[in-house]
Amino acid sequence: MVKNNVPAVKESALKLRWENGKQFFLNVYSELKKVHWPNRQQMIAYTGVVLIAVTLVAVIIWLFDSGLSFLLAKLFEAFA
Repeated sequence: MVKNNVPAVKESALKLRWENGKQFFLNVYSELKKVHWPNRQQMIAYTGVVLIAVTLVAVIIWLFDSGLSFLLAKLFEAFA
């Protein structure tokens, strides 16, 4: 008798999961319609800012790494 109820419970759980998933994607679509999307000119400007910032950080890290490598090389030469 218990075995007859198991498929009904699984079917109910599957149906509930399907409804929850459907509701989630409907909510996502609804929220995406509220988003202020940038136009082409803004997107180009934002992309330029990001590329400049990434380049600047990369140069700073490279300079720091080069400086430390130089210092360590001089230390090893002095004490080795």
